[in-house]
Amino acid sequence: MGVANRLDLTLRLVQGADRISVSELSQRLGVSEMTVRRDLDALERQGLVRRVHGGAVATRAREEGSGFAAREPWQAATKDRLGAAVAALVEPGSRVLLDAGTTTVHVAEHLAARAPLTVAVLSLQAATRLADRPGIDLLIVGGRSRPGEHSFVGPLALRTLESLAFDRFVMSIGGVHAEHGWSEFSLDDAAVKQAGLAQAAATVAVADATKLGVRAFSQVAELGAVDTFVTDAAAADDATHPAGPRTLQALREAGVDTLLA
Repeated sequence: MGVANRLDLTLRLVQGADRISVSELSQRLGVSEMTVRRDLDALERQGLVRRVHGGAVATRAREEGSGFAAREPWQAATKDRLGAAVAALVEPGSRVLLDAGTTTVHVAEHLAARAPLTVAVLSLQAATRLADRPGIDLLIVGGRSRPGEHSFVGPLALRTLESLAFDRFVMSIGGVHAEHGWSEFSLDDAAVKQAGLAQAAATVAVADATKLGVRAFSQVAELGAVDTFVTDAAAADDATHPAGPRTLQALREAGVDTLLA
């Protein structure tokens, strides 16, 4: 296991427990306690965990209460893997709507390899990643930029989306729940996603495994509104994500293709 992936898993294990010991992390990860301490020190410097006697506790803010910059370091290696997997599903020559979010920024990084593409983006971060990339015809949807997120929302964004048609919508999501479907923490973000779903021939949703079993504030759509869901392999591990296997099964029963990256 590479260092970045080990850090991701360490953080996932800390986040999933009220408190976890160095010895337990060592056993779960198959590395020495010295390595665990070094990894916890690195995560603490990023503000993602807090060291306590004999172990660590998570300090990550709840998703709905933290901005893009605060969430960006969370599981960066996992999100990059997801980004590559989603980009591989995009056919050259497609018209793509790319949602806002920390994971879709990684999708943007990998889309250049799928050129030529027309890509409409819903965030300033994605626009920056794709600007001046050869073979990428970049469209910025516009609208109001949400403070802290730099995602485009509001009536102007909705009117722009309603005037366009896409082959594929790459949708990030705040939560996916077996009974309650796809949901978001922001009403504005939920409205933009609903417009994207309506204007795309197919939709790929992407999220790391921590989003499975989560019911956020505003429902976006029923499970079956999405064609493909890409998440990381940890979603199938009920030891770290108790709601993961059940949510994946519900998605499959709803006709959603699931891809574990």
